Amino acid sequence: MVNALSRYLAFRRTLPPRPPLERLTVRARGLDFAVYRTPRVGDALPLLCINGGLIYDHTLLWPALAPLAQHRQLILYDQRGRGASQVPPGMLASRIEFDAGDVAALREALGIPRWDVLGHSWGGGIAMLATALDTAAQPDAVRRLVLVNAVGVTSRWLAPLHQAGLDRLHHAGSAEAYARLREQDVRSLESPDLAAHVAYTQAYFPAWFADQHFARNVTPPAGDSATGAVVVARLRREGYDWTERLRDLAVPTLVVHGAADVLPLSEAEHTTRFLRKARLVPIADAGHNPFWEAPDAFFHAVDAFLAEGAPAS
Repeated sequence: MVNALSRYLAFRRTLPPRPPLERLTVRARGLDFAVYRTPRVGDALPLLCINGGLIYDHTLLWPALAPLAQHRQLILYDQRGRGASQVPPGMLASRIEFDAGDVAALREALGIPRWDVLGHSWGGGIAMLATALDTAAQPDAVRRLVLVNAVGVTSRWLAPLHQAGLDRLHHAGSAEAYARLREQDVRSLESPDLAAHVAYTQAYFPAWFADQHFARNVTPPAGDSATGAVVVARLRREGYDWTERLRDLAVPTLVVHGAADVLPLSEAEHTTRFLRKARLVPIADAGHNPFWEAPDAFFHAVDAFLAEGAPAS
């Protein structure tokens, strides 16, 4: 396997200066959301980018996705109760469906009639649910959907994930990381104890990488959202099945997935078969974050998909 860190650093040297990121406070559904956007680019539709993790803010995807801002405006935001966005009242009732419902409200509050949407990991789940909701009410609200190593349409992938992470670290010879993850009790994630979620996600972090050398050179993010911990705990405790909610989703969709992810490529294949207008692009030699481990292939695939049928900038 080519050294993914070297590949990433070589790619980064080819990029122009990173565009500025403007911060706004946007009121939607009775909450103040922190929203971030790059400058507009011609007539290109904005691209909303929804991060995963659920206990993290928008910095999981910024500046990682900054190369996409060369051809379109990027809009990122902190989900309710994450980052600089307001904690909702009744926080202990939080669920991922509330996050999905916020997306259309943010689009309307920003005065954007139509945009493209990208979601990564759990953010891919929010993106699917949000797009289904928004286009049911306004069919043209979302032009194209990009799912990046997204969670599946049901929670069947979740139970095997802990062992898959252990196997990845064991086979890679990452003894210290393996021991740290093995000490974690995955059952503790069914409780909204933020400390348990932070400890587990940091221990699991290296397993998301196909290239463990790359993993050792990245500092694990430190999520700090109690709201997000409530959402994750509910999903792990109750499971989920979104097949009915997503059955009529007909937006053209790119399912891009690191082929070496511990969230298996077979889950992306299932999503692609399930959605009515989806196509799959596997990214070789990449794990859960293909924008780091295989940036050339990742950004080429996403840029090409979003350019289809778009007005020239």
